Amino acid sequence: MADFPWFKHYPQGIQHTVKFDHVPDLPSMLEEAFRQFPDRVAYISMGKSLTFREVDQLSRAFAAYLQQKLGLKKGDRLAIQMPNCLQYPIALFGALRAGLTVVNTNPLYTPREMKHQFNDAGVTAILVINMFAHNLQQVLPETKIKHVMVTGLGDMIGGLKGWVVNLVVKKVKKLVPDYSLPTALQFTDVLKEGSKLTFTPPKLQPDDLAFLQYTGGTTGVAKGAMLTHRNMVAHTLQINEWFKPLLEKGKQEYMVTAIPLYHIFVLAVNGIFMAYIGAKCLLITNPRDMKAFIKDLKREPISMITGVNTLYNGLLNQEAFASVDFSKLKIAVGGGMAVQKAVAERWKALTGVPLVEGYGLSETSPVLSVNPLDGTERQGTIGLPMPNTEMAIFDEDGNQLGIGEAGEICARGPQVMKGYWQRDDETEKVFLNKEWFRTGDIGVLDEDGFFKIVDRKKDMILVSGFNVYPNEIEDVVAMHPKVLEVAAIGVTDAKTTEAVKICVVKKDNSLTEEELIAHCRQNLTNYKVPRIVEFRDELPKTNVGKILRRMLREETA
Repeated sequence: MADFPWFKHYPQGIQHTVKFDHVPDLPSMLEEAFRQFPDRVAYISMGKSLTFREVDQLSRAFAAYLQQKLGLKKGDRLAIQMPNCLQYPIALFGALRAGLTVVNTNPLYTPREMKHQFNDAGVTAILVINMFAHNLQQVLPETKIKHVMVTGLGDMIGGLKGWVVNLVVKKVKKLVPDYSLPTALQFTDVLKEGSKLTFTPPKLQPDDLAFLQYTGGTTGVAKGAMLTHRNMVAHTLQINEWFKPLLEKGKQEYMVTAIPLYHIFVLAVNGIFMAYIGAKCLLITNPRDMKAFIKDLKREPISMITGVNTLYNGLLNQEAFASVDFSKLKIAVGGGMAVQKAVAERWKALTGVPLVEGYGLSETSPVLSVNPLDGTERQGTIGLPMPNTEMAIFDEDGNQLGIGEAGEICARGPQVMKGYWQRDDETEKVFLNKEWFRTGDIGVLDEDGFFKIVDRKKDMILVSGFNVYPNEIEDVVAMHPKVLEVAAIGVTDAKTTEAVKICVVKKDNSLTEEELIAHCRQNLTNYKVPRIVEFRDELPKTNVGKILRRMLREETA
């Protein structure tokens, strides 16, 4: 650690080290929360709430059924494929308590993507929301899945309201295509029968796998990052150290969970850490329905929210959002993609709370660095390394670079994955000297220890021998008041190797190409100014709202 003198710049509130070896596994951590906060509301979805006691009982019933009826053993892989709903934390915690390895699956995956993930992970059991069961039906015979459990969106709401929700989803909105899975079990039946069974906690080790978190699907064949119980426990306590300045003893936080729980950022922070501190989580099933989303935000004042830049931008462009009560809001965290300066400034002006940026990857559980919460955050940076975490900048030859020099961000710490599942060759590629994880992001370190991402290595644009980073271009374009969203990519150019192209969604239809180019010329040096402007109705995004530059490049090609 002596080689990293900038650690002395850590502000008070972010400690250099935190102890975590006293907590052996995630179930131990979760069960302590169940004991501490039994009568607190843990989750709210569609007006229905569950207490920690109820989550404890239901997840224990699920774990017992997995053991006693399905015969699943420690280390077996269970896929969970659903949006944010009350079933998610029940299944997640139940699977972990049974010693299974959870394979979080995007509900919007195509059958081809599902088949690859299930076969690669060796999934033997799955819980799927009925809206996507037709896709599972297509690939099921080509997988090793033996046990299928199905649930409807309203199942955990119960009573007349739950019945109505399921009816509307299926018959009115027609969101449940016909499917045939004759041997599938109903989730509610599983819980009912499991409540009568005995649960026997397995003996877990810190290096046992908690998750196979698939990543790289937008850049190649998806790989499973092996995240151990030690990884996730350490990460939870690291995050706790960061949040400490905001947490008041005896008071319950109210966290908004709009990004899907299958996303590593939300899984670790909203799913696991919030349970650890006994917070209440508002689960948003469909954040794209902004009117319903904002209606939920108005039910009671929130204290915390996590999201990606596009989510915050979308909320800010809804007139009704300005009337939300922000009096108890303590923190808004941006992750998953770069937070644009224009969005951060508008957010703080409206809510009075900074939009704090952090940084991480699926392979790192995920958070590596965060901005401090003591008022010394630096907008436009990804902050300081987490406790027990070292970050440094390296060049292509593996030489560590100095302050202000751009290179690849590399990191090491207890939250860094064990490796890629059954991909020793890929694992070897992403570790420098077998100890530093190579993030694939280009960044710089300033003299006070704050890191800044310049861009993804693969997204860099080469213009006449100069490196141009899309994040910088997008930041400038997003400052224009008539721009709603923007993505910058490189396109082939005979004279300059590549040229900058921007794809823009208008906020104001009067916006012209000439206006944008003039705006860029005022804020960017000549070789960075976009040569091509394309106006679009929308930009391609992942299900969590990250803009897919790759798809724009492919369309252009």
